[in-house]
Amino acid sequence: MPESGSEGDSGAALAPETQRRLVRERYGAIATSDDGEDCCSSAACCDPAAAPGGEGTRERGELLGYSTDDLDSVEAGANLGLGCGNPKALASLAPGESVLDLGSGAGFDCFLAAQEVGEAGRVVGVDMTPEMVEQARANAAANESENVEFRLGEIEHLPVADGTVDVVISNCVVNLSPDEAQVFREAFRALRAGGRLAISDVVLTAPVPDDVRADPDSVAACVAGASTIGRLEELLADAGFEDVEVTPKDDSDRFVREWDDDRDPSAFLVSAAITARKPHAERGEGA
Repeated sequence: MPESGSEGDSGAALAPETQRRLVRERYGAIATSDDGEDCCSSAACCDPAAAPGGEGTRERGELLGYSTDDLDSVEAGANLGLGCGNPKALASLAPGESVLDLGSGAGFDCFLAAQEVGEAGRVVGVDMTPEMVEQARANAAANESENVEFRLGEIEHLPVADGTVDVVISNCVVNLSPDEAQVFREAFRALRAGGRLAISDVVLTAPVPDDVRADPDSVAACVAGASTIGRLEELLADAGFEDVEVTPKDDSDRFVREWDDDRDPSAFLVSAAITARKPHAERGEGA
């Protein structure tokens, strides 16, 4: 029997290290692909029009909830047409805040966040794929984003000090982890007291077919690793978060159905806005 992830994960059928390797290989290929033709098996990112800066990428960005200003404000190369929402729209960022992006990819959401927090703010992106981090750093130079930094690391073991972040964002990445519970514990650790979590991700609306859950391509493509709304609420509460809200995006079937050429993932998967807050310091603790 295939080894499963640790207690509290999404129940993926692949061993954790196998799952991480598949995800790293997939997104490494996307980062180094010039035309999108070999990045993956799904039409969602392999249509040549979906190459960085391509018309398909822009249209997909609009479907995910990015405004025209968002799409125009970042230099080509950062928007790879990935994700399942717009975490910046959930985060209500303010000037001077510090932001941490889990699974930052080529940096698109980081650069949008940097515009919101301004020169007095700071944005750190963490990604486990070396090719993505390299591309993101090049994109930071192209965008002249001096308040953005990219670090190589796993979101289950964040290279970030305790209590140093005001906001944690992420875009369709937590479901790729073999241990979602650990991801949320790490996010909680990195947040300051009163800090908030604002992520876009996918949630289950029906059981994942067994052949999908065991399919390596589906696991690495945001299709097989999602949790139910109730499970996410439980994981976030167990990590210590309060004010937890998981809100499905009713029209996400418009892009979710494109993620698999052989089946329709929107039959059991939907994009959702996930928000939560770390409690303020208890009495006797520092502010």
